[in-house]
Amino acid sequence: MLDRKRVLASLESKRELFTGYDAEFVAEQARLADAFDRFRHRSRSDLQAAIDATGEEWPGSLPTDDVDACLGMRRAFGVEWNNHQEARAWAYEILRGRPVIAVDGSQITPTKDFSVPVGAVQVGWFVNEHQPATPGAQNYVKDVQFEVLAPDELGDDEGNAEEDFPDWRVNQQRFVLECGKLCELMEEYSSRPEAERPLCFFDGSFVISFAGQLRENRARAYVEAVDRLLHCSRSTRTPLVGFVDSSFSRDVVTLLNILDHQARIVRSGDAHLFGRILSHWGDRSALFLCARRDSLNLEPSRSTKAPFYKEIAFTYLQLVSGRPPARLEMPRWILDTGRAEEIIDRVRAESVVGVGYPYAIESADALAVISQQDRERFYRILQEFLEESGMELSAARKMRSKRQRR
Repeated sequence: MLDRKRVLASLESKRELFTGYDAEFVAEQARLADAFDRFRHRSRSDLQAAIDATGEEWPGSLPTDDVDACLGMRRAFGVEWNNHQEARAWAYEILRGRPVIAVDGSQITPTKDFSVPVGAVQVGWFVNEHQPATPGAQNYVKDVQFEVLAPDELGDDEGNAEEDFPDWRVNQQRFVLECGKLCELMEEYSSRPEAERPLCFFDGSFVISFAGQLRENRARAYVEAVDRLLHCSRSTRTPLVGFVDSSFSRDVVTLLNILDHQARIVRSGDAHLFGRILSHWGDRSALFLCARRDSLNLEPSRSTKAPFYKEIAFTYLQLVSGRPPARLEMPRWILDTGRAEEIIDRVRAESVVGVGYPYAIESADALAVISQQDRERFYRILQEFLEESGMELSAARKMRSKRQRR
């Protein structure tokens, strides 16, 4: 049980650390305001020339022509409504006849609380045709795929069990299955006219810096999954968006620090940077290409690289007042073919329906999520299966005690 007095006493002992952090943050905000104001009024050609002069191959981000099309790196949405009913009417017109697909996943990781190590992945997908409802017709698809990972599938590439990191294989398999399902659905819809192909949502970022912290044999599956996903989008001409609701990325901040040595922005990220100027719902930042500096590209010793970073365009979109903007990522071909604003409008419309968050992603998440009750049911089903196979699943005493107390 948490003791309030002890918590307060510990906080009091660290007061100077908190106040020092706050003072540094305030000082950074002053530098950020000045540096960002200088930065955001530069032209694309000016920024590119400055980047070229540094010789940096990976300066965090690269400006696009959209920088010049925006006013101070901000593109105002320019549409206002009096109520949510008007907003939904606008969203209906944007979405009508334009399918949307979202895929999300959940997992059960192995635990030492049970005698048999086992993992599981569930991937859910939601397809909405956005067609007018007709009697007896269903204009959407909701489905899931469930895959169990047996003990031998949870070890390393040589089949050895790893006590310290028992869940890496499950997490990897979830990611690979999510990307694979999106590719499968893109191929399924690829015979339709290009204007009728679905907008596909990936719940997360295509810029997989975390994979650079993994062993190369583990990182490779993530790199290959994203590379294939982006290729599927490009080859089928199916629009794809990676949606990050709470982004801590620093790609534009990195570029700002490289070009302006007085900036010294350490704690703030891109979302905070653009949140300063995206004052109204639906406003977005200028589009940049990702040129992130991470170990997938900077470490010469790594054979597994991320060749697709500079093929990813990103922007920040204000969808909820009082919160930092969301990060949207899309394959570069969407920008090059002049479809970026059309796709961003469809994201806006999905977010109107979802009240600040794309409805399609919410629906896929609801399908894929595995609750605590689901986990307990899974282990009961597993126990029955093992007993029928002449094996036994036993729970640790600690786990049984927890069940009795809660």
